[in-house]
Amino acid sequence: MRDSLLEVCTSYSRNKEVVRSAFPFDSSYMHPVCAAIFTDKKKEANAERIRECKEILKAQTGVFSNFRGTAKPAMISMLAVDSYPERKMEKSLEMYKLLKEKFYTSSYLPLTAMILADLAEEGDYQRIADKTRQIYELMKKEHPFLTSAEDSIYAGLLALSDRTKEALVEETERCFENVKDRFYSKNAIQSLSHVLALGDGSAESKCSRTIEIFDQMKEQGMKYGTSYELATLGVLAQLPGDVRDIVNDMAEIDAFLEKQKGYGIFGVGKKQRYMHAGMLLTSDLLQEEGNTAMSASAVSGTVALIAAQQAALCAAIAASSAAASTAATS
Repeated sequence: MRDSLLEVCTSYSRNKEVVRSAFPFDSSYMHPVCAAIFTDKKKEANAERIRECKEILKAQTGVFSNFRGTAKPAMISMLAVDSYPERKMEKSLEMYKLLKEKFYTSSYLPLTAMILADLAEEGDYQRIADKTRQIYELMKKEHPFLTSAEDSIYAGLLALSDRTKEALVEETERCFENVKDRFYSKNAIQSLSHVLALGDGSAESKCSRTIEIFDQMKEQGMKYGTSYELATLGVLAQLPGDVRDIVNDMAEIDAFLEKQKGYGIFGVGKKQRYMHAGMLLTSDLLQEEGNTAMSASAVSGTVALIAAQQAALCAAIAASSAAASTAATS
């Protein structure tokens, strides 16, 4: 395993244990997501810092606030990696207020607000909120029965682009058409198409690369999930480098994770493990100094890389929410 990749994996493993102790009563599906937030920012999770940020969120939100939903640990972790968590919380609430005027409240909306508050200039919040809703409406027009609250996250990420709302949704539709016959879940395909629309290149080339990674992983005995995991596969497809190298890296990360606590025989399943491996590989390749291969036309420079990474995070949170709901009703 490459040194940088080993460093990301070991950091993630340490962070996951700290996060697990800091959020003992929250869904265990959230722990990898939170650990990845720290790892992505090259931060070591600190229990005291997490407790401080829990109090910041608690002080600024009500008992029944959607900020206290399933994704709360992830949002607390996002506060904890920020140098000014109180200010970050204030900006997130400002963005949330604007989004709430345009969307029904849901557990996804606070997360969308926190992501956009970081990636957009404060003076641009209103325009981004407006564009997010406009993109969401166009999504719903194309797929009225597929588009739901979780798509507000992707609409927000797409709203950061300089491209028109029409051009962005047309791009998602081209991606949807290119992969719709390869995977079963149409809802997952829609999420995948949203992630692919964030990047450069033609819809055909991005979709072809996505399928190539999926097929090569399957050839190596790693059958990637075709449900909520597809969104992170879309991020993998936009990483720089040869597909074979990406798949080999995925195999090495998977072998590492299989030996870690929570990933063995009685841990999460292989599909979850592959998704977590994808998050770590994304983190490694995006952290490489001077790497600009993923600079997307959707947004400029580093913001494009952050947006793509956040898309993977959103998919993981959606997965954890679904898994937690299933566990609670079984």
